[in-house]
Amino acid sequence: MRKPRPERALILAPIGRDSEIAAGVLLEAGIRSVSCDCIETLVAELESGAGFVLVTEEAFLGSDLRGLSAWINSQPEWSDMPFVLLTHRGGGLERNPDAGRFLNTLGNVTFLERPFHPTTLVSLGQSALRARRRQYDARARLEELQESEDHFRHTVELNPQVAWTAAPDGEVDQMSPRWFEWTGRTGIGTDVNFAIHPDDVGPVMAAWSHSCATGTPYDVEARVRMKDGGWHWMHSRAMPRRDGSRSIIKWYGTTDDIHERKAIEEDLRQSRVDLQRANETLEARVDQRTREREAALAKLHEAQKLETLGQLTGGVAHDFNNLLTPVIGNLDLLRRRLPAGDKSHRLIDGALQAASRAGTLVQRLLAFARRQDLQPRAVEIGVLLDGMTDLLQRSIGPTVKVRFDSQPGLPPARVDPNQLELAILNLAINARDAMPSGGTLWIEALSETVGTDDRLPPGDYVCITVRDTGTGMSPETLARAIEPFFSTKGVGQGTGLGLSMVHGLAAQLGGMLDIKSEPDEGTAAAIWLPVSTDTPATEVGDEATVTLAREAATILLVDDEDMVRTGTAEMLTDLGYEVVQASSGAEALRMLRSGVEVELLISDFLMPGMNGVALIEHATALAKDMKVLLVTGYSTIAEGPGAQFPRLGKPYGQAELSRWIADLLNQQDGGEVLPFERPKRQKKRD
Repeated sequence: MRKPRPERALILAPIGRDSEIAAGVLLEAGIRSVSCDCIETLVAELESGAGFVLVTEEAFLGSDLRGLSAWINSQPEWSDMPFVLLTHRGGGLERNPDAGRFLNTLGNVTFLERPFHPTTLVSLGQSALRARRRQYDARARLEELQESEDHFRHTVELNPQVAWTAAPDGEVDQMSPRWFEWTGRTGIGTDVNFAIHPDDVGPVMAAWSHSCATGTPYDVEARVRMKDGGWHWMHSRAMPRRDGSRSIIKWYGTTDDIHERKAIEEDLRQSRVDLQRANETLEARVDQRTREREAALAKLHEAQKLETLGQLTGGVAHDFNNLLTPVIGNLDLLRRRLPAGDKSHRLIDGALQAASRAGTLVQRLLAFARRQDLQPRAVEIGVLLDGMTDLLQRSIGPTVKVRFDSQPGLPPARVDPNQLELAILNLAINARDAMPSGGTLWIEALSETVGTDDRLPPGDYVCITVRDTGTGMSPETLARAIEPFFSTKGVGQGTGLGLSMVHGLAAQLGGMLDIKSEPDEGTAAAIWLPVSTDTPATEVGDEATVTLAREAATILLVDDEDMVRTGTAEMLTDLGYEVVQASSGAEALRMLRSGVEVELLISDFLMPGMNGVALIEHATALAKDMKVLLVTGYSTIAEGPGAQFPRLGKPYGQAELSRWIADLLNQQDGGEVLPFERPKRQKKRD
C-alpha cells in the first residue's frame, strides 16, 4: 500500500500571536496547518508527515536542536523537508550571523524577513508544497522501481535456471547468484580451461564466437567444474536483443543443470549395450542357470532326505523308547524283588546295563533328528571327551590318529552334553574327510577369558578346538563355511548342515564357533562355551534307592501302549501308590467326570485322538489341585503348548519315576516346578 501524502503545514511560533496569524493566512489560501508549542512536538508531528514547516527565529534561540537535526539527517533518500524561517534580519550572513547555523541545521530553508506581506508567505508556502509534491512523486517512482527490482530478483532466484547477460561483444557482465552456489565463481573466470571441461572448451568457445559474430541464437551443452571440483553437464542458451537498427545491444541467456538427465541417458545407453550383451550370451546364461537349478534341486533333495531321515529316526526312537520303558521297568522290579545274593542279580544287571546303553543310543538318534530339548547344564568337558574316545575312534577310522588334551582344573561349561557330543562328532568327521590319506586329529579343551570382543560378551569360557592336518580351505570357502547347505563335497556325500548346526548350537548357548583355515595347512574349529557357575553332577543309575512321597496317593496313569502302561503301573503299585489306568485321553476324562479322585495324573504325550497336553489342559480344569506329569519318548514341545508342564523322558526306571512323583506330591499348594527342571536325582562328583 502506498504511503499517504500529507500536505499540511507545521507552524512553530511559540511567542505572541505569530502562530495564529500565520495559520489564518495559510488557511485563506487553502493550506491546512498544525501549530506546535515546542521543538519536541514539531519532531513528533514530522513523523506523521508534512508539506513544509514554518518556524520563527526566536523559537530556536536557546533551544536544543539535536532532536530536530537528527530527524532531518535521517530522512529517506527521496525526502528533503522544506523549511520557511521567519527572521528580523533576513537571510544574508552580513545582516544575520545566525543564518549559517540555520542553514547547516535545517538544510532546505527559505528566509522570510519580518514584517512580510501575507501574499509573500502564501507564495513561499505554495512553492514549498510544490517541491514537496515532487518529492512524493519521486518516492512513488522509487518504490515502483524497487518493487520491480525485487520482483525480478525473486524471479531469478527462484528460477532453477541461471539467468545471465552479456555485452554485444560476448563479455558476460551479470549472472544470478545460483551460479555462485553451483560453481563458487561469479562467472566463467579468466581461466576458461579450468571452468569448462578440456574436451568441451573448443566447441563452447567456437559456438559462442559464432553467435556473437552472426547474431544467431546460442545453444550448447558442456561440462562445467562445480564448487566441489566435480563436473556437471550444463545446457546454456542465449538470444540477442537488438535496437532499431538491428544492432545487438545485449545478450540474454539461461543455463540449466542437466547432469541428472545426462546420467539417465548414459544409464539407458549402457543398458542397451548390456540387454545386447545379454542376448549375445543368452545360451551361456541359460546353461549357467540350468546348472544352478540342478545344484539347487540336488541340495533340496539332500535336505528332503535329511528331513525324511530325521522324521523316520525320531519315530523309530519314540517306538524304541516305548519298548525300552517296560523292559527297564520290569528288570528293575525283578531285581528289587530278588533276595540279596541271588545269582540272578548278575544277569539282570547285565540286561539293565545293555538297556541303558540302548537308551543312550536312542538319545543320540533323537539329537541327530533334532527332536530333543536343548537342556544346558554344568558339564565337565574333560569327562565328556574321555567318554567319547571310543566313539570318535570308531567313527573316523584307523587312518587318523586322535589326540586329546584337556587343561587340568578346567572349569565346567554350560552346555547340553548330548548336543555337544554331536557337534564334536560332526567336526571330527569333517576333519577325517579333509585327510583322505590319513593324518592327526587334535581335540583340545582350554579355559579362556574374554575382555572386549565384538563377537562374545566379556566373561570366562571353555574353548574346545578340533584341529586337523588336512587340506584346509580357501578364503572364499572359509567365508561361506557355516552357511546352511553350503558344501564342497559331492552330491550325496554331505548336506552342508554340519557346521551350521554347530554354529547354531554355540550361538544358542551364548558362545560361538570360530574357524581358522588355510589351504594345505589344515583347519581348526573352536567351540566357545560360557563357563557354568553350577557344580557338575553325574546321574545316579537305576540301582539308587527309590524316593517316596510323604503320604499315600492315587495316580491316574494314561498311555495307549499296553506294555508301557502295565509296566509303569507295576512300578507304581510296588511303590505303594494306588493306580487307576486309562488307555486314552477320552477314557481318562470320563473317569474324572464320574467322580474318580486322584492326586496325580501321569500321561503319555503322543497318543491317538487326544495327546497328553490336551488331556492335561482338560483334566486340570476338572481337578484344579491335581498334579500332572507328562511322559514322552521324544520332545517336540520344548517351546510349544505344554512346555510349562513337568516332563519325564522315556525310558525310565522305578527310581527315576519315584523321584519325579515324590517331588510333585511333596510340593506345597501354590508351589512351582520349572518346566525344564528335572527333579534332583544327582550326586556331586568327588
